[in-house]
Amino acid sequence: MGNNPSLFKAPTNPVEKVSWDDIQPFLAKLNAAGIRRILSAKIASAVTEMKFALPTEAQWEYACRAGTTTTFCFGDDPAVLGDYAWYIRNSGNKTHQVGQRKPNAWGLYDMHGNVVEWCADRYAWRYYAQSPPTDPVGPSSGSARMARSSSYGSRSGFCRSMFRDGNPPDWGRSPLGFRLALVPVDQ
Repeated sequence: MGNNPSLFKAPTNPVEKVSWDDIQPFLAKLNAAGIRRILSAKIASAVTEMKFALPTEAQWEYACRAGTTTTFCFGDDPAVLGDYAWYIRNSGNKTHQVGQRKPNAWGLYDMHGNVVEWCADRYAWRYYAQSPPTDPVGPSSGSARMARSSSYGSRSGFCRSMFRDGNPPDWGRSPLGFRLALVPVDQ
């Protein structure tokens, strides 16, 4: 995109200090470039009807949990968190290279720390009390956007798989970053 807004600039660290609004032109540019040009030919042939997007909140949590129902993707013991996450106790109050902690059971790294990650959905505090039970896509109105995960500055209680928060879409402070998902073109 021509610049790196991150406070902690390193080519292998996650980008941070990006707003939800900042991510939208990036997604448009990425999708305009075409899946086939970005992914390897072997992968691209399997995902031709796909596009890059922010995951929905439900997709994010499903990916984070990796089939578990525990507090964290690895169980309920916060003493093990440092093996999986960069958070207040081990981060030195900065981001770190992606993939240096253990991944969850599905091979996804940094689901419990390093940067807070924007999701596609709007934020509503009690949305899940009345949401559809399968593949909810968030409320249809509201000004705040959903952010999931925790960051290098978070205490262990904020690193839980279920932790969620909402922020204004133009809010691009550290430690807000994002994770990409491949979704069907019609989503």
